[in-house]
Order: sequence, then structure tokens, then C-alpha cells
Amino acid sequence: MDLDQAFSERLQEIEAYIELLEAMERQVTKGPPHIGGSVITTQQQRILYSSVYLQLYNLVEATATWCITAVAQAAANGGWRPVDLAANLRKEWVRKIARTHIALNEDNRLATTVAFCNTLLKSDPLEPWEVELGGGGNWDDGELESITERLGCELDISLPVRTAAKRIIRDDKGSLGLVKYLRNKLAHGEMSFDECGTGVTAADLKDIKDRTANYLREVVASFNRFIDNRYFIDSERRPYVGAFI
Repeated sequence: MDLDQAFSERLQEIEAYIELLEAMERQVTKGPPHIGGSVITTQQQRILYSSVYLQLYNLVEATATWCITAVAQAAANGGWRPVDLAANLRKEWVRKIARTHIALNEDNRLATTVAFCNTLLKSDPLEPWEVELGGGGNWDDGELESITERLGCELDISLPVRTAAKRIIRDDKGSLGLVKYLRNKLAHGEMSFDECGTGVTAADLKDIKDRTANYLREVVASFNRFIDNRYFIDSERRPYVGAFI
């Protein structure tokens, strides 16, 4: 998967939507905005504004999923064996294959352990697998930092971007934290779309989008470096990167 392309395409959708909101606000200065022959009410505007939080959260979770999946795919597609993996990623592979995070009865535990031992004894290249993601509904900058640490990936976020992403916007939350908070409030029915969009402008949403997107863009760059440099492979088994270029 091309992480940069996937991220850019999803972000472009959000930016196109915010451009629509900006155009609608410009219409308001000339009178009530219209679509076709119908007037857009203030309530409808607020509902449209609140939808941006859902779109931004989708971008955050999708970016996390793409990056983590790309690591597992790189390990499987390169013909690497479990013994070749760096310690952090090997631990994730064991968690997945041996199902150590799942409560099993005695028979299923034995069957899983036997299958796991057979895999190790054969020492075959890795088959396609997935890292256990977690974080469902809870992806923000803290969760992204946690999963990259789990995988052994160095998250290189520049100081200006990190500062902007973590700067408090409201409710004691930075951009990614606020996006997660409001998305969950909407998803669980704890807040109406009308309420969520109250007091918000297209400029506010564009600012949150920029802070969030800039942070995620550097997350993607960090994972690209991790994969391109084969940092998911044990340092003693890692080939010279130049040999792949």
C-alpha cells in the first residue's frame, strides 16, 4: 500500500467538504444560503459542521490502520521468518499467532500452542498476518504514540507540529483528542449533531483539520522510514538497505 497516496486521497475528501462549508458561509453574508431552491437553515449548517469531526476521526483511525497493516505486510511479503523480526514486532506476531490475548479453554489453548510450535519448528517464512490493533473508537495522538512504541517504530514528529496538535482548543483537549471526544459523543448519542456544531465556523474546522493532518502526515512519514529501512527486522539480520534500491 502507498501510505502517502492513501492518506492524501482521504484528506482531500475532507478538504473538499470544508471548502463547501466555506462557500456556504460566504453566501450567508448575502442572505440565507440556498441549495437548489431550498434555504439552508442554521440548524442544518450546524449539522453539516459537526460532520467534519466524523470525517477527521475516520482519517485518524484509517491512518493508524494503514500504517500498522503496512508493517505486517512488509514483514510477510519480504520472505522473513519469525526469527528475523525485531523484538517488538516478534512479540506482536506471537500475540497474534499464539492468541495470548484471548481467553481459551484447555483444548483450544492446547491446539493453539501446538500449531504455534509447529510454525516455529518449520521455520517457514511468515504468512500474511495482522497486528492486533486495539484502539477502536479511541484513536488520538496518545494512542498513536502508544502503538508505535509497541511496534518499535520511532515516531518523529517535529516540534512545531507536535505543539500545534497538542495545544488546547477546548475542553482541555488538543486537535486529535477533541476529534476523538466529539466523534464518540456523536457515535454514542451523547451529543446531537446540532449541539456539536453550535458556535463553530468553517475557519475553526479548517484549523483543527490542519493541526490533525500535519500530525498524521508525520506519522505516515515515520512509518515509511520504519518500513523502508527494515527497522522491523533484527539489527543483526537486517540487510543493507541500499541493496533494495
